[in-house]
Amino acid sequence: MTGATARQAELPMLRSYRLWFEHARKCAGCKPARRAMDGCETGQELWVAYRQAYDGGSR
Repeated sequence: MTGATARQAELPMLRSYRLWFEHARKCAGCKPARRAMDGCETGQELWVAYRQAYDGGSR
């Protein structure tokens, strides 16, 4: 399976977590934050999207 194929098959929850993680490890506002919700606005939005995907979109 190639990288592109693997990403197409990625679960929404895992994709949203990956997007948040990739952002948080590069972002100057998110790196020092102890909690995801203490990061920058974009990081917070990505974390909320992850939590919604994790909960099945019920919130």
